[in-house]
Formats: sequence, structure tokens, C-alpha cells
Amino acid sequence: MDDVLQQKGYQYRIYPTKQQQQLINRTLGCARFVYNRFLNIRKEAWTDSKKA
Repeated sequence: MDDVLQQKGYQYRIYPTKQQQQLINRTLGCARFVYNRFLNIRKEAWTDSKKA
């Protein structure tokens, strides 16, 4: 008996209301801001330590 692992994938489509879409967009926008902010802080720290 072969130990073959079979994986299945599922796709779902959601249809958010206008209010839900606004909340999703705001949440993703905040996450993008936080990611980019700390990425910039890390880049600056690397640049500063590289020059020292």
C-alpha cells in the first residue's frame, strides 16, 4: 500500500456588502501602512549600521 498524500483545494467566492467592503479595504490599508512603516524603519537601521 503506497503512502500517497492527496491534497484537495477549494475556491470560494464572497460577495461582501458595500459596508463590509469598506471595512476590508480599511483593514488591508492599515496592515499595508504598518508593514511599510516597519520595513522603512528596518531599512534605515540597516543603512545606519552599515555606514558606522
